[in-house]
Amino acid sequence: MQELEKYDTMQVVKSQQANQRLKRDLDQCKNGPYTTIQPTQPQHGYCPHGQFLNISGPRVYTAGEYPGSYMYGAWGRDPKPEAGKESWYWLVPMTSSNRYCNYVRLYSSLSSLIVGVSVPGNVQIHSSNPTTNTIQGPNVVLYGGALYYNCYNQDAVCRFNLTAKSITTLQLPKGTRFNSKGNFCHLDECYPFTDLDLATDESGVWVVYTTNQDFGNLVLSKVEMGESMILSQTWHTSVYKQGVTNTFMACGVLYATRYISKQVEEIFYSFDTVTREEKFNVGIFINKMKPNIYALNYSPVDQMLHAYCDSYMVSYKVLFG
Repeated sequence: MQELEKYDTMQVVKSQQANQRLKRDLDQCKNGPYTTIQPTQPQHGYCPHGQFLNISGPRVYTAGEYPGSYMYGAWGRDPKPEAGKESWYWLVPMTSSNRYCNYVRLYSSLSSLIVGVSVPGNVQIHSSNPTTNTIQGPNVVLYGGALYYNCYNQDAVCRFNLTAKSITTLQLPKGTRFNSKGNFCHLDECYPFTDLDLATDESGVWVVYTTNQDFGNLVLSKVEMGESMILSQTWHTSVYKQGVTNTFMACGVLYATRYISKQVEEIFYSFDTVTREEKFNVGIFINKMKPNIYALNYSPVDQMLHAYCDSYMVSYKVLFG
């Protein structure tokens, strides 16, 4: 048999031996005195999809209605849409000085957004731009039929109800940096008026910012809905905001990106709000279609990541497992 083994080019004998060893090991595991060791910490967040593994290549890449115009902005889907609006998409381009906007543009479907046909049209916050309680900065989100954003010239979150046309404000803690004093940055430039970053995930709305007391490090707060908004809980991180180009939330975990090159962005950091664990070596790379990502929104509806890059709208599939 040893002589025949030498001529076993199909590796049949070796495969049989390996299978026998595996069967013995399996029997020992089943019948042995081993017990399952319970994890010392809760599982990573509360995520029904599993662990965040990777990002797919771009699924959508379009200039929509404004090719080459309005370099800053944001787009995405409402994670908690009103009945009949489940397929709608929204767009907020910074139409004044790449800093301000006074309306939300709605599309009845993704295909409508791609070809640039806005059937519902614009919902205007105010006729002037900018003015009190209009939009300042690109990092905005839509949730439950309301737009959440940095109020013009304030260290506060505004909530604009698209149906009632009403505005509610939430004052952030004393010392919060605003008016382009706490921006996202990389080595070559900072993105103006990105002091506040609003985010959505499976549990609702979050706000990412920084304060003088935190010496410029990222601060994360959960925004609780209701007739008036409140910050229910706040977490303080050890990552410097001006070393970050963007953030987003997924399953209660904060992720931060940094600029690698004109072609690549890296998701390098995570903060788990359940375990309070920080990681600086996430190492997930995003292949960019344009050099700068000015807004990044996660959609828990379809696990897509919506990026606004130099006036282009790009989406990526978040891969869980």
